[in-house]
Amino acid sequence: MGLRSFVMVGQDEPRDLSALVVPQAGWLEHAEDPWEPYRLRDPVGTPVGPVAAFLRDLQASGRPETTLRAYAIALLRWYRFLWAAGAAWDQATRAEARDFSRWIQITIKPGRAGDAADPGSPADAAGVRAGVPNPVTGKAPPGRGYASATAAHSESVLRGFYDFHREAGTGPMVNPFPLARGRRGRAHAHHNPMEPYRGERSGRYRPRLARRAPHHIPEEKFNQLFAALGSHRDRALVAFWVSTGARASELLGVTCRDADPGQQLITVIRKGTRHLQQLPASPDAFVWLRLYQAQLHGLVPAGPDDPLWWTLRRPFRQLSYHAAYRMFTRASDTLGANWSLHDLRHLAAYRMTRDPAVPLADVQWVLGHAQLATTQLYLSAPASEVIASVLAHHARMAAGKERSPGTEPPPGLQYRPESLEVLFGRPRHDHP
Repeated sequence: MGLRSFVMVGQDEPRDLSALVVPQAGWLEHAEDPWEPYRLRDPVGTPVGPVAAFLRDLQASGRPETTLRAYAIALLRWYRFLWAAGAAWDQATRAEARDFSRWIQITIKPGRAGDAADPGSPADAAGVRAGVPNPVTGKAPPGRGYASATAAHSESVLRGFYDFHREAGTGPMVNPFPLARGRRGRAHAHHNPMEPYRGERSGRYRPRLARRAPHHIPEEKFNQLFAALGSHRDRALVAFWVSTGARASELLGVTCRDADPGQQLITVIRKGTRHLQQLPASPDAFVWLRLYQAQLHGLVPAGPDDPLWWTLRRPFRQLSYHAAYRMFTRASDTLGANWSLHDLRHLAAYRMTRDPAVPLADVQWVLGHAQLATTQLYLSAPASEVIASVLAHHARMAAGKERSPGTEPPPGLQYRPESLEVLFGRPRHDHP
């Protein structure tokens, strides 16, 4: 099998992607098994063994269930493409990897409104592009195609998947998802010593991602959004999110013992490191929490190890991420906005970075960023502030209060009138 896979690397049979239909075959099963939380099944319901082995290896390296799910979804998308193309996973070459990378950046995402008749059929560039930005938030709604970040994540997952099986001797001898072509010569020969090293090269078929300033909710809009929340629980959640900067899933996973009103601290499990970390919260957040707890007193378990956040209707269940997301979306819709839960984390970071008394290293610790460069993204002014600043500049220019530098030449450097006549001719005064 290995030799055959190696020989096929050089083959590059043209594939008509315009006629390729990728059906929604197979599925991802969420199993109530801590040893195998997710199972990828093929179109007939058989578990996909290579994916199961890869997920076990990820679990052994300490990756959380959310990461396993994200990797499994990327692998399901790849397997569906291979099933439609008639290629086996262990015989995939760079031709399949290249075609998949082209397909995922052009095709219409299944389930989008106005899709073509065949799911996964290619779309033109206008069909993939996101729509008109929201008039309240300035954020563009999701486009009909896969986002560039999704394509980049898929490339990373698949390259790691084939690296794992190549090392185990169960896959192709050559990874179909290669690294980018590097320059010849000594590594880091032209590296600026004042700049951090970027590490290894990225994948050859990995699209470039634009680094934009994070979106956040303006203060006046946040007050309107907070007023639109319908319960003490929702107000407590939003107050904690916007004061601690915790991720949505981190806050939803806390227990009753994790809230410490006396010290104004709440303990979360960090998404990446899985470490416990205490985060300072605002006094208002604990006030709303107390009102919410009084509302559900005697109706839900309140032991130290019981969940802190519950649904408000019977039968009472632990509040899930999707339920919290829908709650926040409903409040956002009342304002005609399309904010997400993660925008609350951006707002918390924006508030802290704009306070000169809070060091940037402290903001990094609160947000749980591994690199200070990630925290520095919040130092950039958001687009709304930049637009307002430049419009104010134009207004001052129109009023004549300021003059742009360079609009008038300095003394001694003006052109002589006879030189201007040679260049542009003598002005005529015989016009009616």
